[in-house]
Amino acid sequence: QRVKDSGTTLVICQWGFDDEANHLLLQNGLPAVRWVGGVEIEHIAIATGGRIVPRFEEISEDKLGKAGVVREVTFGTNGKERMLVMEDCDNSNAITILVRGSNKMIVEEAKRSLHDAMCVVRNLIKDNRVVYGGGSAEIACSLAIRQYADHVTGVDQYAIRAFADALEDIPMALAENSGLSPMEEVA
Repeated sequence: QRVKDSGTTLVICQWGFDDEANHLLLQNGLPAVRWVGGVEIEHIAIATGGRIVPRFEEISEDKLGKAGVVREVTFGTNGKERMLVMEDCDNSNAITILVRGSNKMIVEEAKRSLHDAMCVVRNLIKDNRVVYGGGSAEIACSLAIRQYADHVTGVDQYAIRAFADALEDIPMALAENSGLSPMEEVA
């Protein structure tokens, strides 16, 4: 009764409840989720602004977290996979990305790609200077070197132009490997 009086509408526990606790929660109409992992329960506490309480006796209104909607989502081909979704939390900066795939290798590759993308965003937030890819740096250098070659006289001019041509090989190879026409893309 003390749990319900504190304003609790959902109980989440890292471990299982004993039979008496299960019975009392059910009797008071409080839904409960048990066997939530330690890291996950910490993330829930951060997202909802709640505090992790070791015993029912220590629950008070100031330790409760808040979420607008808590619902269970069923997915998968057999409908046996379930996930608890918490929306409109106090700390809405926390998110979860569900990654699914046909096999473990696909899932791991997707997770690595997501990690790489998040690291790129983090690095851009830290330092927003960008060096463009796709051969653009090489093309810019090649154009500058060609301009310089126009001002050089003698045989050295041919060596400088050859170096500019060599720099253009990189974007041409990138275009060809991407399935594009190298001559059209680089020209």
